[in-house]
Amino acid sequence: MRLDHFMARANAAFYGRGDALAHFTTAPEISQAFGECLGLWAAITWEAMGRPAQVLLAELGPGRGTLMADAWRAIAQMAPGFAAAARVALVETSPALSAAQRARLADLPASWHPSAEALPPGPAIIIANEFLDALPIRQFIRRGDTWMERFVEDGAFTEHPTNMPLDPPLAPDADGSIREHCAAAHDVVAALAARRATALFLDYGPAQSAPGDSLQAIRDHARADPLTEPGSADLTAHVDFAALAETARAAGAATHGPIPQGLFLQRLGLNTRAAMLAQSAPRQAGLILSGAQRLTAPEGMGRLFKALCLCDPSLPTPIGFET
Repeated sequence: MRLDHFMARANAAFYGRGDALAHFTTAPEISQAFGECLGLWAAITWEAMGRPAQVLLAELGPGRGTLMADAWRAIAQMAPGFAAAARVALVETSPALSAAQRARLADLPASWHPSAEALPPGPAIIIANEFLDALPIRQFIRRGDTWMERFVEDGAFTEHPTNMPLDPPLAPDADGSIREHCAAAHDVVAALAARRATALFLDYGPAQSAPGDSLQAIRDHARADPLTEPGSADLTAHVDFAALAETARAAGAATHGPIPQGLFLQRLGLNTRAAMLAQSAPRQAGLILSGAQRLTAPEGMGRLFKALCLCDPSLPTPIGFET
């Protein structure tokens, strides 16, 4: 089985479980300030779009619905005009997670959709936090003067010849070098760019394209063998932000970033918001402030995680991406 097919089937089984999100912790679960800041980012973006009377506020891979719940609370309190114009859309393929989201977001004007391409037409602001990393990748290994593709057979990796074009070269591309390609991520980005949506992606990976094997599995908050017990662990890979930005521009969008997540969140005022929350809840102050530090500090998630935005070229630079 080709690696991307194996990864797609394994993750479909994993996210179909009721306890999938108990195996790892994402930014919305670390601090409510994360979702609140992104909600207000969306409100300011709507202002920059000319305050359209109707706008889609969509999230790709919404997990338990925590990010959207926090975002909508901030929007309702601080941007009532945006709240009146916005209709929430969630892109989710897991029935178990959809049920959790419906319970969490029961009071929101929300709808659910099977893919980003299936979202309703019209002006749209889209947020995707740790969505791209879970999309299936292909891996190619340099062997002498040729490239081989990685397959999975009987619980082990094997290699077979490939006709996948792999130009231009990525240094060093020496014998044994590995390149990764995520067609699903490129399809999502191209579709959103073509509809002129404003889309914010927060995920982990290098700012520049580079060779390397980034496939990993997380089970019970620890690294695991990606090929052991398929469907029992979350399979992910680093996001190639530079390649995705190129795809977005080819589809007609302007791109901003990638920049470190820590810098982006600091510009949105996450640390200030966390300090306010800590002051209002002194017994939880240490936990609140350490959560904000984890999201923004270079030694935490602040450097490895990046922020990339694509939007209509006629729009100004989105807040947080100013040079």
